[in-house]
Amino acid sequence: MQKSQALEPRFAGAVAREVGCTPRQVAAADALFADGATVPFVARYRKEATGGLDDAAVETIAKRRDYFLELAERRDAILASVGDQGKLTAELEAALRAAVTKQELEDLYLPYKPKRRTRAQIARERGLEPLADLLLAGAAGAQDPAALGAAFVADERGVADAESAVAGARDILAERLAENAEVRARLRDSLRTAGMLSARVLSGKEEEGRTYRDYFAHAEAARTIASHRLLAIDRGEREGILFTDLAIADEPFVAWLGTTWKVDLGTPCGREVAAATADSYQRLLRPSVTHEVRSELRERAEAEAIGVFRANLESLLLQSPFGQYAVVGLDPGLRTGCKLAVVDPTGRVVATDVLRLVDERPEAIAAAARRLVDLARAHAVRAVAVGNGTAGRETERAARAALSAAGLAEVIVAIVPETGASVYSASEVARQELPDLDVSLRGAASIARRLQDPLAELVKIEPRSLGVGQYQHDLEPRALARELDLAVEGVVNRVGVELNSASPALLGRVSGLSSRLAAAIVARRDAHGPFRSRRELLEVPGLGPKTFEQAAGFLRLRDGSHPLDRTAVHPERYSAIEQLARSAGLDLVELVGNPARVAALPIDSLLDERSGMGRFTLADIRAELERPGRDPRPDFVAPAWRDDVATLDDLVVGMVLEGRVSNVTNFGAFVDIGVKRDGLVHLSELSTRWIADPREAVRVGEVVKVMVKEVDRERGRVQLSIKALAAPATRGESREGERRSATPKPAPTTARPQPTVADLARKFSRR
Repeated sequence: MQKSQALEPRFAGAVAREVGCTPRQVAAADALFADGATVPFVARYRKEATGGLDDAAVETIAKRRDYFLELAERRDAILASVGDQGKLTAELEAALRAAVTKQELEDLYLPYKPKRRTRAQIARERGLEPLADLLLAGAAGAQDPAALGAAFVADERGVADAESAVAGARDILAERLAENAEVRARLRDSLRTAGMLSARVLSGKEEEGRTYRDYFAHAEAARTIASHRLLAIDRGEREGILFTDLAIADEPFVAWLGTTWKVDLGTPCGREVAAATADSYQRLLRPSVTHEVRSELRERAEAEAIGVFRANLESLLLQSPFGQYAVVGLDPGLRTGCKLAVVDPTGRVVATDVLRLVDERPEAIAAAARRLVDLARAHAVRAVAVGNGTAGRETERAARAALSAAGLAEVIVAIVPETGASVYSASEVARQELPDLDVSLRGAASIARRLQDPLAELVKIEPRSLGVGQYQHDLEPRALARELDLAVEGVVNRVGVELNSASPALLGRVSGLSSRLAAAIVARRDAHGPFRSRRELLEVPGLGPKTFEQAAGFLRLRDGSHPLDRTAVHPERYSAIEQLARSAGLDLVELVGNPARVAALPIDSLLDERSGMGRFTLADIRAELERPGRDPRPDFVAPAWRDDVATLDDLVVGMVLEGRVSNVTNFGAFVDIGVKRDGLVHLSELSTRWIADPREAVRVGEVVKVMVKEVDRERGRVQLSIKALAAPATRGESREGERRSATPKPAPTTARPQPTVADLARKFSRR
């Protein structure tokens, strides 16, 4: 692991203010990251150094640290560039070093940044910069601009007459104004705070763009626009359906711009400066800064959408596991039959078949039922996992009927979301794991394993293929991938990984481990048998002490030689615990997992802040000794599907159903109720109290009860309600919700026609 540079103290202070902690805590985390530590390791095993900061705070520090390190690197490059040009003044250097955002840096650098040949650059090459200065100076008197320009006429430089000379000088003034950092900052702030984002349909696109009909005549404040609406508007614009604009009152801003010159715009030379001002605003400043603010708005919307995706992904990965039991996986099918795979408690495929559980021929169904029962008995199957695709409900009912008729009613039959199963089946990971199976049978195996342990199976699939985001195809791919990787790694390390059964895909997500090291661990396991202790990891080629430090605590050995290997206690603390147990006359085997014995152990006697054994670490050790390797995921539960509901036609308004939350967006939650189309619980129907975020009420994977509110069979839509089944809110809660919902929103304003910048230029000229 490579070391990296440390964060500058003033940046550490800025991060501390953002996170709500002290600069000392940020500096401690920064030092650990500079030494190659990972976020999960710092959050779990270095709490004494960071003052007990949680995972979210540590991750935020890591992200902001990266930002400020990049800023410092960019600042140094800018200082070098301006220095090479011989234009680095003490004042400019101080301003660059004081910048705390990348935008500030770029604004300050803009006048010195190498650029293509602009109109102003051409004018400078023609020797007209002094004329621009003369126009500014001449605004204090009655000098004639044409007379000043006549002195710069030079055919050899392309200045044919005085008018051309003055025009070039105006171009220089326009660019100066457009590159002024203070001016850009003020316009940027105006667009952020007062800008109205409007959208309208382009003529002739009404029918083609029906998807965007909500935005055919739309306007709202840019500062408050919801992320999903902004992303929809942007997509409509890219597809050539919508025209959009970010508008402010131009006239007052141009008037203010004129004052920044601090010259009289009513004189002959002043009118030329006024014309340059209006030109700068219309041609350079307004388009450039508007583009920047639109990019900011989009980045904000994307960050929010990515946050939604991440929260849903974490919830999906943290679904309850059925456990290490034999499971039958069924990938339903009508034309080609149900693909079947039996996996043993370790996830190994032990049998496959294709059954006609859903068929027009009774004899085919009977034969399929007998085969399913035979396999269930032969392999001591505890559950049947049925994919929720086409014919999923029919297959579920057929499997349950077959098992019940054979006296195997205790075998659980559960519908399992199969999103991404086809992606896994055709992946390189699947080919390596199941090289002898057909693609369709790999899908059945994946469905079975998803029931056993959703995390271990879903981690093999590209997160973007799991269908739990919104507008994911509109998001910046690298930013999305980076955030989803953090989500997967966070969940994997929170849950922990069984070293002797984990796949390379799962091991590769453990703190400090790469895909290469994960493959090396599995290769060593295959060659020499199961690991007997965590310390044996140091025998894996390429896995050194630093990597061992980062990874060991997150790896578990259920049957390891050392009792603490099945806990989340880090090996660096083993000797202290062993010594304490001996002094108390206790055996570690009897201690681990025995709350009564742990309670009698004087763990607080190990308190030693200097060695990192502070109150946070000791509390974690106590919890692990009491409940070794505790799994933070909830107990397994499956929705109770109604046998009389399998399609939209079976739904009746007022019907109460159980379902599983399949996706959560900013406007509500989608629930799989077993009718092939997920129903929507709108944000307003999630809770009896007012909530701003649907995740305050539900999470992906959660089993919920819903009431059918509306069924639109023509469009295949179902409106559901959770609120309708909840107890009425208290009087205070109801009034709070009414008060919030009654808060008037800014009405889209139809402003009077704004004067063009050319009109404003003429106004300045007439003064």
